[in-house]
Amino acid sequence: MTMPLMKPKRKNPVLRTRQMNLPPWARGRVALGMTAAAAEGRFELQVCQQCQAVQYPPREACHRCLSAQLKWRPQDGQGTLLADTRLHHSNDLFFRERLPWRLGIVQLDAGPTVIVHLHDEVAAPPQRVHVGARIDRAGQAVLIGFPNDGSEHMADDRMLREMASDPRHRKVLVTDGKTPVGQAMVKALAKAGADLIWVGHAEPWKKLPGLEDITAMEPVALVPLDLTNERSVSELAGEIGGKVDIVVNTAEVHRSFGIAARRGTDVARHEMEINYFGLLRLAQAFGPALRARSADGVTHATAWVNLLSVYALSNFPPHGTFSASKAAALSLSQCLRAEMRPAGIRVINVFPGPIDDEWNQNMPPPKLAPAALASAVVDALKQGIEDVYPGEVAQEWLERWKDNPKVLERELAAGG
Repeated sequence: MTMPLMKPKRKNPVLRTRQMNLPPWARGRVALGMTAAAAEGRFELQVCQQCQAVQYPPREACHRCLSAQLKWRPQDGQGTLLADTRLHHSNDLFFRERLPWRLGIVQLDAGPTVIVHLHDEVAAPPQRVHVGARIDRAGQAVLIGFPNDGSEHMADDRMLREMASDPRHRKVLVTDGKTPVGQAMVKALAKAGADLIWVGHAEPWKKLPGLEDITAMEPVALVPLDLTNERSVSELAGEIGGKVDIVVNTAEVHRSFGIAARRGTDVARHEMEINYFGLLRLAQAFGPALRARSADGVTHATAWVNLLSVYALSNFPPHGTFSASKAAALSLSQCLRAEMRPAGIRVINVFPGPIDDEWNQNMPPPKLAPAALASAVVDALKQGIEDVYPGEVAQEWLERWKDNPKVLERELAAGG
């Protein structure tokens, strides 16, 4: 049984902060299909469309009939642990600093035999397990063997914490606490066991609904943060940047209408100022500090969360300029992910559909409750997922976009 993770002692300031060493990251293009699925929380393997053979490791042709018609399909991961071992020596720098490390060989019910990282709660072989795909610190998919019946504290497994960004005992910055989403995020992070939550507020002197409730919570501290002001962002980064483990950017400006229904560029400029340039200022100020602390003990800096929108995938004309600002933010966050990856910092992009707030009052149900969005973000941190599409509308849009982006564009232009 996994012992619950205790709150780490305060770091000795005299000790050197370790530099990040990544696990082996080289993958062929074919194998990146597994990574793409794991980024959204799925375990997929190649399945031959001719003979239905399940493939592992990934390859260009079927090992049974040599067909090139291989498609990635979800797997349930059920299998039998055949053998296990515990490494006490490694030539790889990443694993050398984290020994001992448990590995196992699993025979999947689907057919292939796979080598997996093994959770410590899995009993000695032979043993039934289920295999899942997770994103490691290098941003690549790896396979993990889990017990079918885990304990309450199985998420505290030392190996599993390396594959996730659990907020427990970590210090978090939520950039905007005045919105329902920001306040729900603070409550969800506090419930998940965050050690300290800084909540940004561009105008701390204003008494806004719900703000007093969250600032009264024990782990919460209100801090001045205006993402339109580079000096405000830089000053806060200088004060707390070296302590933050997770950044959750909930700040956004959302206005309706597209191009012709509104004159001038003031509203669109304001959307870009927060949704795009605000993210850019935040990344420039806090990014270097997170990268520097990515190997700093068991509660190292670990993740960056961006609140985007499913409208970033394909423009929704009734919210046209907002969609454009989120599309720009998506492109920027992909750049941020690439720059953060060498330090092992996971960038999580969240693509909700319409949220149940003041800017979506005229939208018909279903709409996503802020608490449900916050819960999805915390789950993504715990499971190490990179891309999150919470809510029924976001899931439907995602499927339609994957099927044919041009068709989705036409449907949205026609009002559907």
